[in-house]
Amino acid sequence: MKSPTTLVTGIAGFIGSHVADELIAKGHNVIGLDDLSGGFVNNVPKEATFVQGSITDHKLVDNLFDTYKFDYVIHTAAYAAEGLSHFIRRYNYENNLIGSVNLINASVRLGTVKCFTFTSSMAVYGANQVPMVEDMTPAPEDPYGNAKYCVELDLQEAHEMFGLNYVIIRPHNVYGERQNTSDRYRNVIGIFMNKILMNEPMTVFGDGLQTRAFSDISDVAPIIAATIERKECYGEIINVGADQPYTILEMAEAVSVAMGVEPNIIHLEERYEVKHAYSSHDKLNRLMGDLRKNVSLEEGLKKMARWVKEVGAREPSKFAAIEIHRKIYDFWKIEDLNADDKKAA
Repeated sequence: MKSPTTLVTGIAGFIGSHVADELIAKGHNVIGLDDLSGGFVNNVPKEATFVQGSITDHKLVDNLFDTYKFDYVIHTAAYAAEGLSHFIRRYNYENNLIGSVNLINASVRLGTVKCFTFTSSMAVYGANQVPMVEDMTPAPEDPYGNAKYCVELDLQEAHEMFGLNYVIIRPHNVYGERQNTSDRYRNVIGIFMNKILMNEPMTVFGDGLQTRAFSDISDVAPIIAATIERKECYGEIINVGADQPYTILEMAEAVSVAMGVEPNIIHLEERYEVKHAYSSHDKLNRLMGDLRKNVSLEEGLKKMARWVKEVGAREPSKFAAIEIHRKIYDFWKIEDLNADDKKAA
């Protein structure tokens, strides 16, 4: 039997590289697309065919589909800096919405794609909807959530009009090995661990009583990879991640323990964000409960801490192409964000 050929976008990134590993283990011929804006080449499995490029390049995307005749598409590529998305609106929509539409267009035109799995986000739910359940009416509160929800709607319409099978996964607060710990705008566990390695205090926005359920990558990637071959998942929206919510302060304490240091925390100004966000996983348990490992926060942090210490500290990245400077938070000062440009001038 011919091995299925599967496109994984964002393959050099955190979630995408782990999903690719799972697919390769299942015998898939994996083609990976990534622009390396937030990923690393050494994350790409050696068995995969890697193409460097952006999903925003529709000619490149069309050429890949024509060349490889994909059986499946798993779309993990995104710029997922939710809090920053208010200030990079054009960049957010070009990468997270238009880039996704390019992939949907190509899938529909090709006609061989059996299923398109999209990694959306719990950001589509908005505030005051906990635990978040898949049949709730989305009410995103930032441009990132808007873009993700728009792609969800577009996939549903592509199915109604053209018969494109899809699965929508809403993961949340995923952490683990290969995460980009140099990204200062997202992935709080990676940020905290990197700060500890740099002998800097962990920075908490506001009072730190925001609640999230932190999800180990080994409880997320296998489920995403399995969706394309489980027809009972087709047409479904599925929350994926951990059940137990923690406050940011509790998580910071747990990170300190995993890293073997005393907690060193400073509080910064409160930012505009959903205060409490955690999901129900009743549907996940019903459809794919056999794949859940239920990794505890303590166990997951220990694994990640070992990896982070091996990798070492990374210089935090600076997003230079800020589009709106009004109301930008003090901790993302304009002069700091543009420091790299000034050095180059």
